[in-house]
Amino acid sequence: MKNAGILILLFTYVQVLFNGNAAVAQKDEPRPRTPLMSPDAFPVPKKTPGLLFYIQRDPNTNTICYELNVDKQGKLDKNNPVHGYWIRYPEGGQRKELNFIQRKFAYGINSKSIGTDSYELRSVAYNKIPLFLRKSPDNQYHIYVDIDKTECILNRIFIRIDGGTFWHPNVLYIELRGVNPATGKTVIQRIKPS
Repeated sequence: MKNAGILILLFTYVQVLFNGNAAVAQKDEPRPRTPLMSPDAFPVPKKTPGLLFYIQRDPNTNTICYELNVDKQGKLDKNNPVHGYWIRYPEGGQRKELNFIQRKFAYGINSKSIGTDSYELRSVAYNKIPLFLRKSPDNQYHIYVDIDKTECILNRIFIRIDGGTFWHPNVLYIELRGVNPATGKTVIQRIKPS
């Protein structure tokens, strides 16, 4: 019984971190519906060296950025090639590291080497979409993913949440946005999670 209580507290904490809520919900009550912003109305992180892609989601503009994880000499950490962190726009755009729970249960990335300078990446929260970190012909690392049946360089993932409950948010869709490297055109696909 004691372990069940600890698990409930842990899952409550994970859900709070995933949703960005300040308060801990005690019951699985319906969330109030809030007006939804267009994904294009969210702030765009500044392009910095090593920035690969970012995730945004309702109900706020806090953004999770993923960059190359390199040492002081600029060499890629082959065991952990991607580093995630927050940009907390409602708090003045400050950068904040993901904590242990966020990395392990919500926003972390698992990686597996699949060849020289190539890695398969999977989100710890939704591992159905494989991402691939590899060097492009310009000798820069990018994240590649299939978007609308086309291999693209991933720029952004947006998760649309509309209502639901604390334990079961109503995820309407996951939007992938990237660039077709052959044409330079933006490609967008919305996926209904199952």
